Amino acid sequence: MNSELKIYNTLNRETSIFKPIHAGLVGMYVCGPTVYSNAHLGNARTYISFDIMFRYFLHLGYKVRYVRNITDAGHLEGDRDEGEDKFAKKAKLEQLEPMEIVQKYSLDFHEVLRQFNTLPPSIEPTATGHIIEQIEMTKKIIANGYAYESNGSIYFDVEKFSKAYNYTALSNRNLDELLNNTRTLDGQDEKKGRLDFALWIKAKPEHIMRWQSPWGEGFPGWHLECSAMSSKYLGNEFDIHGGGMDLVPTHHTNEIAQNIACHHTQPARYWVHTNMLTVNGQKMSKSLGNSFLPAELFSGNHPLLERGYSPMTVRFFMLQAHYRSTLDLSNEALQAAEKGLARLLNACKLASQLKTGNVSSFSVEELKDKVYAALNEDFNTPIALANLFEAVKYVNLVNDGKETLTAADQAALAQFLNQMVKDVLGLKPEQEAGTEKIDGLMKMLISMRAEAKNKKDFATSDFIRDQLKEIGIEIKDGKEGTSFSIL
Repeated sequence: MNSELKIYNTLNRETSIFKPIHAGLVGMYVCGPTVYSNAHLGNARTYISFDIMFRYFLHLGYKVRYVRNITDAGHLEGDRDEGEDKFAKKAKLEQLEPMEIVQKYSLDFHEVLRQFNTLPPSIEPTATGHIIEQIEMTKKIIANGYAYESNGSIYFDVEKFSKAYNYTALSNRNLDELLNNTRTLDGQDEKKGRLDFALWIKAKPEHIMRWQSPWGEGFPGWHLECSAMSSKYLGNEFDIHGGGMDLVPTHHTNEIAQNIACHHTQPARYWVHTNMLTVNGQKMSKSLGNSFLPAELFSGNHPLLERGYSPMTVRFFMLQAHYRSTLDLSNEALQAAEKGLARLLNACKLASQLKTGNVSSFSVEELKDKVYAALNEDFNTPIALANLFEAVKYVNLVNDGKETLTAADQAALAQFLNQMVKDVLGLKPEQEAGTEKIDGLMKMLISMRAEAKNKKDFATSDFIRDQLKEIGIEIKDGKEGTSFSIL
């Protein structure tokens, strides 16, 4: 491997050689989900992208501490300081306690990522588990002169901070334009400036999730939790902070401000962001009816889908575009990915079974150099895959008796192919994913049936039960919940 790993840094908009703070160690923080609803496909792309980075760092021999949080408090509607709490709102709709909502959708999130074969992070802290750290950080920011109290809430003073530091360094936006374009919001009279954001919010009488603080009962601001947890587990300065590109203008910009105001240092050396998914050339959104839950994609239960696609097919599809590029989802693209994945996995299997000869006209070392060069160029998975498919062609030629490999090259090629495909790209044979697909599909159908029953739509509930029985699957309702068995 002749090249060094290079990473694109949103902070300076440059691709540069990765140099960890501590040799051989990588500290990586990725903003996790707000668990008040099902994980959507855009979320999945982000976490699959960082899973590839995690896997590749491990492959290169680094010891990695990968921290990905769970937001279970403090996230208001519109990602601002006004509006209803997302957890309280969903709890009312589903007639559950807020922490039941947290548990329900945390389980869903983990199940989705399990199906996509992502490795679990090293640490997965929650906002509610780190209230003390958030209060202490707020105290320090106040003491350093960059926050103030107003009617029991604490706000970050963006204007004062901007006189000493570049508040918009990450987004590269014009501060004056931001000020002019910021509309007057509820609670704005409590703030000194329109861009000021909450570190701690005073709880209204009806607010369920609340904690004691030096400023009265309240709850933390959404941005604060990531600053508190990343610095606790990775230190005041660490290597990589990641998330979706939608987090750049507000959440990550405010994180940087909080960390500098508290610790006098940028939290991360490299800021890494994934791009969005589009559907048939359009931005994915609920209003357009073109957003997908992973379960809908797996089952094919969506008006825009011709049929369902396996988790490994979807993962492979996502790796066909660079993580910083937009990725357009369509039936045609997914079906092409399905065929490509099958060819790749079949070659991995064939490579260890090939008959060997006296000569090789294929250089395994050259293949390795090309694949590593691609992954070292900011984790360029599409180029890495293109080079792996050159090896796939050769494997098939050898299998057909049209080319030969020496025993040493055959062993090296089989090892490298399987190592890259399974360990680094995280793609596993579909037969291994078979039982997981059935379990995931049944979980989705049981959930749909439960929702129908809750809405007193017994016709749909009975239809799901009866149709499953016709194909040999029996659903049983019991005190412990609903289970299924294959007849």
